[in-house]
Amino acid sequence: MNNILVDQEGHVLTITINRPSQLNALNSETIDELHRALKTADNDISVGAIILTGSGEKAFVAGADIKEFAHFSVEEGKKLSADGHEKLFTFVERLGTPVIAAINGFALGGGLELAMSSHIRVASDNAKLGLPEVSLGVIPGYGGTQRLSQLVGRGKALEMVLTAGMISADEAKEWGLVNHVVPQSELLDLANKIASKILKNSPMAMSAAIRAVNANYDHSVDGMKKEIEEFGSCFGTPEFVEGTKAFLEKRKAEFRK
Repeated sequence: MNNILVDQEGHVLTITINRPSQLNALNSETIDELHRALKTADNDISVGAIILTGSGEKAFVAGADIKEFAHFSVEEGKKLSADGHEKLFTFVERLGTPVIAAINGFALGGGLELAMSSHIRVASDNAKLGLPEVSLGVIPGYGGTQRLSQLVGRGKALEMVLTAGMISADEAKEWGLVNHVVPQSELLDLANKIASKILKNSPMAMSAAIRAVNANYDHSVDGMKKEIEEFGSCFGTPEFVEGTKAFLEKRKAEFRK
């Protein structure tokens, strides 16, 4: 792959967006490569958690590659957005394997949208986050208008979108946009620490939990009914048997070999 690096240690797979000269901006090729890597990881039973980060110390992803679509027509613009949702942003959100975004610098436009699609977000203390699209005569098109308001509320989301401004990592934590803020030297250690906690739990149950939580934001689905369905589906599975048996035997469950 030309634009990403993939490294697996134990059950944790780290995907690094590697376009440092472009501040790791997302172009169509990078989105395709991310889709393939994430799909492969989700189908690999040896992968229990995924960390997404950017190369270098300046940027997680500093946005989309504008020169790639500056000449697009209305229909081409709609297709660009729809394809991005399908291949990457909604795809990440619905992935059964937990995804941690390790935001190591600028997360702007499509970069913030990718981080918001991830299940957990941690940031370095030098990170800057924003959706500057209206300054270019367009709006966020990869889920930004929806996921930002879900995470920080309508008022703060509209302030960020309409001012096209950036907020600091500490502000992002205060607003609930990221879970943790640490010095950059500690960022991947923290992401791996969270991943190690995830690895102790049932992969089947975590996938079910992701689906249930996501249902709360899907207006076509009754979230409570989805929770009941997912809860019930866990019963009788080998992982449920192991988990409950281990609890009763006062030992740690072994979900992974």
